[in-house]
Amino acid sequence: MSPKAPITQDVMTIPRKLPEGKINLVGLTRDQLREVLIENGTPEKQAKMRTGQIWQWIYQWGVRDFAEMTNLAKAYRAQLAERFVIEIPEVVTRQVSEDGTRKYLCRIAGGHEVEVVYIPEEDRGTLCISSQVGCTLTCSFCHTGTQKLVRNLTAAEIVGQVMMARDDLEEWPTPGAPKDETRLLSNIVLMGMGEPLYNFDNVRDAMKIAMDPEGISLSRRRITLSTSGVVPEIARTAEEIGCLLAISFHATTDETRDVLVPINKRWNIEELLQALASYPNASNSERITFEYVMLDGVNDSDEDAHRLIDHIKRHNIPAKINLIPFNEWPGAPYKRSSNNRIRAFANIIYQAGYASPIRKTRGEDIMAACGQLKSATERARKSRKQIEAEAGMRS
Repeated sequence: MSPKAPITQDVMTIPRKLPEGKINLVGLTRDQLREVLIENGTPEKQAKMRTGQIWQWIYQWGVRDFAEMTNLAKAYRAQLAERFVIEIPEVVTRQVSEDGTRKYLCRIAGGHEVEVVYIPEEDRGTLCISSQVGCTLTCSFCHTGTQKLVRNLTAAEIVGQVMMARDDLEEWPTPGAPKDETRLLSNIVLMGMGEPLYNFDNVRDAMKIAMDPEGISLSRRRITLSTSGVVPEIARTAEEIGCLLAISFHATTDETRDVLVPINKRWNIEELLQALASYPNASNSERITFEYVMLDGVNDSDEDAHRLIDHIKRHNIPAKINLIPFNEWPGAPYKRSSNNRIRAFANIIYQAGYASPIRKTRGEDIMAACGQLKSATERARKSRKQIEAEAGMRS
């Protein structure tokens, strides 16, 4: 393997022009919502109460029409409709896999598109959401990473993906009806397109809205943020979001990880492990998940398994390791490890005392599996040589 893979762009924010016209209330924090209401004619003494009422209509009941907000005066509802909108991403296409996985292609401001995946399981329903259009990273095994970064998503576009999925699942409760604690959408993973920690503020605000008890009301322990290792933002994630953490680890030596996850050239394995060891929420009940994609002959040896264990034990990190069979895509420069090799790798980890589930591939028939997200309209067929050249690999 060659160490010449391109390193991630150093992008923290992408300047963008917001749409002109009415203000979208989706994605505003409670404080921001209160401010815009006051700026647009709501008396300051009423602003806190009005914020709470509108918040519940948007996020608890899923209402998009001010006329339906029946505990507000008619004249006030008309005033709101003149100045504001309640808008979420538009569903362009919806595909359902044989296993029940749903993949949505959603259009956002500027005509860009992102993909969102809903994965139903017996005891939960997980929504995999995106934080950027394209990706800042250039991980050589990831299909999503072959799409160049376009821009960061706004908080509205991030939480809007959750609202869109609840629409499709018909999961908004009816005002006045008995409360149903069964949640079809019970978990969120920030594992879609993009690196969440390169869009920190918008991700934080969107997840705070999703966790708010008077709205969508998801527990912080039902939200997992996956990062490739933006070390300076890891501690901030615990402090300002408080969610669970997953790390796209994928290699046990810097030489290999430099190629697979090029951000490793900026913050290497040792720096990353030190940040994880200090993660404020890490405990046996809130273990850090190490995501590890299994690539034939690249990172799947017994030696790799033992090194992985040594890394985690040496830093005393409460951890579980998710082993991910590589989801091959057209022109992919890698092959999936054999089932026997994956099981042998998992057994070494299990014998060392760590959970080592092998992720069941979901939605593969609709290209919704891990690492396969890439907007259909931007999916260009590339030759294997082109992809290998971009990944910095020898042909």
